[in-house]
Amino acid sequence: MTVLDRVREFVVRRSPAAVCDDCIATQLGLSVRQHANHKTRELGVRPGFDRRLDVCSVCGSQKQVIRHG
Repeated sequence: MTVLDRVREFVVRRSPAAVCDDCIATQLGLSVRQHANHKTRELGVRPGFDRRLDVCSVCGSQKQVIRHG
């Protein structure tokens, strides 16, 4: 399973809650936060995904988050 697949699956499972790149990286055990950032930017332009400034459902911080649905 690719990193993109893992990130997509994680975001879809948390739907409709939004989650930030830092929390995605931590939850998936990614070694570098930029891996999550790159993949969420890629997913953010796909139908069904929304990437914007909002509150993360995991850490509660206001930052760029992604959600599905």
